[in-house]
Amino acid sequence: MSCCCSCPYHRYLFYDMATLCVDSRPSLRKTGFLFLKASIILVLLFHLAQTTRLYSEEDLVVILTSSTIKQSLLNSSTAWLVQFYSSWCGHCIQYSPTWKALARDVQDWEQAIRIGVLDCAQENNFDICKDFGVHFYPTFRYFKAHNPAFDVGQTNRGADRELQTVRQLMVNFLQNHTKQDWPASCPALEPSSSENILSLIGQKSDQYTAIIVENEDSYIGREVILDLMTYQGLTVKRALSSDKRLIEKLGINSFPSAYLLHPNGTHDILDVQKRLRFFFSSFLKLLPGVHRKQNGSGAAQEPLIKGPQDPGISEAWKDFEKSKVYMADLESGLHYLLRVELATHQTLVGEELKTFKVFVTVVAKSVLFNSLSQLFPGRHSVVKLLETLLEWLISLPLEKIPYDAILDLVNNKMRISGMFLSNQLQWVGCQGSRVGLRGYPCSLWTLFHVLTVQAARQPDALANTGLEENPKAVLQTMRMYIVSFFGCQECGKHFEEMAAESLSQVKSLDQAVLWLWRKHNQVNGRLAGTMSEDPHFPKTQWPSPDLCPTCHEEQDGIHVWNEDKVLAFLKQHYGAANISPKHLHSSYPKPPAADRALKPNQEMLGHPESKPIEPIPGKTVAPESSVLPANHAKQSRVEGAGQAGIGAHNDIRPGVSFLGLGFSNLDMSLCVVLYAFSCVFLMFMFFFFRVRSKRWKVRYNRPYV
Repeated sequence: MSCCCSCPYHRYLFYDMATLCVDSRPSLRKTGFLFLKASIILVLLFHLAQTTRLYSEEDLVVILTSSTIKQSLLNSSTAWLVQFYSSWCGHCIQYSPTWKALARDVQDWEQAIRIGVLDCAQENNFDICKDFGVHFYPTFRYFKAHNPAFDVGQTNRGADRELQTVRQLMVNFLQNHTKQDWPASCPALEPSSSENILSLIGQKSDQYTAIIVENEDSYIGREVILDLMTYQGLTVKRALSSDKRLIEKLGINSFPSAYLLHPNGTHDILDVQKRLRFFFSSFLKLLPGVHRKQNGSGAAQEPLIKGPQDPGISEAWKDFEKSKVYMADLESGLHYLLRVELATHQTLVGEELKTFKVFVTVVAKSVLFNSLSQLFPGRHSVVKLLETLLEWLISLPLEKIPYDAILDLVNNKMRISGMFLSNQLQWVGCQGSRVGLRGYPCSLWTLFHVLTVQAARQPDALANTGLEENPKAVLQTMRMYIVSFFGCQECGKHFEEMAAESLSQVKSLDQAVLWLWRKHNQVNGRLAGTMSEDPHFPKTQWPSPDLCPTCHEEQDGIHVWNEDKVLAFLKQHYGAANISPKHLHSSYPKPPAADRALKPNQEMLGHPESKPIEPIPGKTVAPESSVLPANHAKQSRVEGAGQAGIGAHNDIRPGVSFLGLGFSNLDMSLCVVLYAFSCVFLMFMFFFFRVRSKRWKVRYNRPYV
């Protein structure tokens, strides 16, 4: 206990308790022992608080310290709500999930008001907590924007600290600002007059205007305004139901309601399933042309991939329905996985080989069991490739397999009829609006969502694989693949942390479906607003209300998921019947003459003899073309992905290896000739000995021998 006694308070406390423990009076001695035990527990809790944290940066709160709090609050462009807490305080620990949920709920408000925390149990924060006059935990303080001098803040003394109440208090606090100290990026929260709104009706504009009409005591309009403040292409206003002239003009008779003015001058009432803040905000965020504002970094951005109406674009925009899953995305993901991402590994050995075998088993068995080729006529080719790859991997008793052998099989160097996987990337539901966005990561998520759903819908899909009794089989396969092969190392680290935290809690196939959905939404929440987010496809919590209105509910003003409805939606959305064959390439390769037309793909994927691509004004290169191998050795392996492989080209090299085992075309021809010669020789020997045997029986008169 030397570390405890280093503190004067602890030293005197233990001295007093020890004095009572040796007192001659039994009652005092017993009391001393009880107080000593309690003191030891308190001291242990105190020192435990020095090494533990209730909050981290991933909780979307700003973690303040004695060295940062004053400079953060002084003359800040935003208002602040700060919780002063103690990490050993039981109530603070119990309240931390609510505070984290509040930070997630209002993360789009950060340009108006920010959420912060400061741990007063940390020794270096003792003095700053005294400076702010904090005596009890937790203490909530509001700080106004643009405050030029030190201020201890405005304390929230309300007994109700539920999320909805605190959120509404944040709105009230913002409205208490004057014009002089109003947060610079915060939009107006006051209701608009009927004259202001009616003057906009029928007028063309370069953006949408949404009007939330509500009762005077409602907070939905103001909350939706703050939810959309980080988005462009839309202005949100609010009006009151007491404005009779406006209500009659708009034809609204129930509240709250939303009225939308389109850029082309048309206008109508928004048809939302539920009149809740989350529904209004989600619907408006998904309007065409509405997207999150980009951080002004000053860096030049790649041009957007626009629709097919724009001439001269190399990769035309493909129209798609967001309620569908596209087979083109799944096949493009498999192509990239097998021919590009796997190509960075010269040889698969040990855990990598085991992971690849399990991955192929899960994908092949799920596809074969559900007979996708019967749903989509002409798509037997990919099923046959996966089946052949699986049988080949199982039959090989090798401890290591060169990647070139796998590539030879994927490219169908054996010329097996009807086996084909397109060598072109064709994103549809996963296409991005800008080079380098979405694409392969989107297709990989989609693939594993499909696999978890197929496993839940058909529990016998993995029969006789050794995985049939494991409800986490698909998730563990995904985990192993991402750790071993996924190119984004930081992404793999985050996924491994999520898996290590909660994957063991999955006990059924349905829970596996929901686990992957939760983690995908968790990743979306973490990446929302970052540079990797496609501004035209914002990372929102999915499914959105327009896809599954019954999946969303509200309890005490807080959005909650109805997970039974979510599970039913996921099984329908990722089910085989909802997979669309639209925009698929032909199932079979073109004639060899088509090789010349595919040379641009060789350049995109780093063909060693190709010239670099020069940018062409008005044209956009697809995101996948920017993926270049790290060195020449990798380039030679990736080269096969850009050529017209899979039986699409003639082999002009004299010694092409077969399955990476050193057999050339000449070797295979000799094998066929020797096989035929052996058959003829064996037949000759059979008839020779049969005739000789008959002669022997006649000569020695032994017909029954």
